[in-house]
Amino acid sequence: MEKQKLFSSASHLSHSSTSILSRNGLLLLITLLVLLGVFLPWAGSPLFLFSITYSSSSSLPSIWHDYSLVNAAKFVAKNGTLIVCTVSYPFFPFLNNWLISVSRQKQCRSNKHQDKVLVIAEDYATLYKVNSKWPGHAVLIPPALDSQTAHNFGSQGFFNLTSRRPEHLLQLLELGYNVMYNDVDMVWLQDPFPYLEGNHDVYFMDDKTTIKPLSRSHDMPPSVRNGRTNICSCMIFLRPTNGAKLLMKQWMEELHAQPWSKSNKGNDQPGFNWALGKTAHQVDVYVLSQAAFPTGGVYFWNKTWVKETKGKHVIIHNNYIVGFNNKMKRFRQFGLWLVDDHALESPLGKLE
Repeated sequence: MEKQKLFSSASHLSHSSTSILSRNGLLLLITLLVLLGVFLPWAGSPLFLFSITYSSSSSLPSIWHDYSLVNAAKFVAKNGTLIVCTVSYPFFPFLNNWLISVSRQKQCRSNKHQDKVLVIAEDYATLYKVNSKWPGHAVLIPPALDSQTAHNFGSQGFFNLTSRRPEHLLQLLELGYNVMYNDVDMVWLQDPFPYLEGNHDVYFMDDKTTIKPLSRSHDMPPSVRNGRTNICSCMIFLRPTNGAKLLMKQWMEELHAQPWSKSNKGNDQPGFNWALGKTAHQVDVYVLSQAAFPTGGVYFWNKTWVKETKGKHVIIHNNYIVGFNNKMKRFRQFGLWLVDDHALESPLGKLE
């Protein structure tokens, strides 16, 4: 009843030019604002901002342009954990394909893995597209990159995109979150979280194609060239520990020390492996099972191994192949391109 009286009084004030200038009128308006702050505690969420923007006919981009990583992580994280990917607009179909596979691995009805996904958009087209369909689940960390080109492995654009990865991950660790990073040319066949055994700083997969025994150690494998290992930076799980933060900082240093050039068409992975070597005695690492987390050079090239390890595969990475169309074609050949028949299982829905 009291709240109804306040709204009634506020309505009366709006029609009285003398009352609205009075002290009582101002006090009543202040009281109304306080009540709104108490009864609408969700007012700071991206969804509330989205509803205001829509109803007031303001432009959607103006809201998401200022959406910060701090706010995005707070909105998306569940039980202190985030699942993160970085995406440029040309790879939007791969984002959707990956999201469908994630959405199929349901922990329980109230804790779906897809709800923990934060898309770090590398361009404004991706930022607006994701948030128009799935408000609050995408954020852009300036500077924005070109949204028109599909940057292939080895290109300068690919290096520019991937070299920002450790900085993004470090920011999230500094905020106190557990972070699982995935490239979007991956597909989940099972829930990966039960495979993150123990309480290590960092978990990742080996990118070598040599077949390992199922009982292999989870320690760092030996180096393959000039003291550098061949660990994949495409799938990483990090806890917000000093060791994980140290590794991210060292990774950033390695990338700054060896930028892309025509003679050195690098990417972020060599820097990640150099960083692993230089922090080996300071970071507690865990190499995931090859059977559960195979590189594309094993899963797509070795039919015998795939049959022998059937039922053990958790995340498949579509690497060891270059090019947007080539990756899509191979996913289709192996029944892993889910977008055509299962688009509605993605939180983004069917792409236009």
